[in-house]
Amino acid sequence: MAFLENDGNIILDVVLTDEGRRRLAKGDSSFSIVKFALGDDEINYSLFDTGSTTALQDLSILQTPVLEAFTNNTSLMKSKLISLTNSNLLYLPVLRLNSITAGAEAVATDGNYIVAVDKRTFDDRATSGTTAIGYDTAGRKNGYLYGLDTSDGKGGYIRVDAGIDSTDVTTIDESLIETSFIVEIDSRLGQLISVDGTEVPGFSVDDDHVATYSFAKTNNDSFIYTPSQDELKDSDTPIDGPIASYFQFKIRSSQDLRTSNFLFDRIGSTIGTYTNRLGAAVSGVKYIDSIVRVTGRTTGYAIDIPVRFAKV
Repeated sequence: MAFLENDGNIILDVVLTDEGRRRLAKGDSSFSIVKFALGDDEINYSLFDTGSTTALQDLSILQTPVLEAFTNNTSLMKSKLISLTNSNLLYLPVLRLNSITAGAEAVATDGNYIVAVDKRTFDDRATSGTTAIGYDTAGRKNGYLYGLDTSDGKGGYIRVDAGIDSTDVTTIDESLIETSFIVEIDSRLGQLISVDGTEVPGFSVDDDHVATYSFAKTNNDSFIYTPSQDELKDSDTPIDGPIASYFQFKIRSSQDLRTSNFLFDRIGSTIGTYTNRLGAAVSGVKYIDSIVRVTGRTTGYAIDIPVRFAKV
């Protein structure tokens, strides 16, 4: 849904999502709009000019063009608006990638988390410039995940911290604690696995091959943890204020990527040459760049994690 005009009468451009069109096509009267979401993806709030007079401070924001409605769920509604009953809140939680805690990986030098899709790629320890494919003898290298063997203790994992990123705050309102997360990943490339190697029992896949996982905290949860503040030190997290919770996971590469080059050739690219661990020049490391999106269900805050699936 998008506003096309805002002068006089308000005109709305409304389109159905993929799920909405599917239900409408059934023709069995099951189609009914009961929920909707609003977003402000187009708006850049840094355009607010504190140096202008009050009437002109937000003029640039109000004049920002608004996109027409479109149905691609991989692109729209990244910044959803939320309603909060507590009007005294001055800060809202954010999500930050944590590469500080032991075992949690940092992004590699090229800005991605890299998933070595098979054992050959894992063992090769190949390099191409500053880009390395593989792991050190401990089975871990900053930015690298082992897509074939995701068992407990094998390779690293990705961790996302949720909290208030301000030194002016010491506590967090209980209504803002993230205890549920939604994760989206291209199902053709990989699937989510817990840090201890457990598979996720259920998820849905849409017509764009996007798999959607929904996680809610349980008493014995390997994905979501809500620590007490005395458990954390400043060196344990990139967030300056109180931590509400953190979410951690591994990525297992798909069988298609491990056994075939079809997707690499169709939607991927190739790094020219690399030098393997024996010092021999070998041509071609195939890779596919993708995004894993993690969204906090409570606040709607989302973070896009760049992931590169690599194969020697």
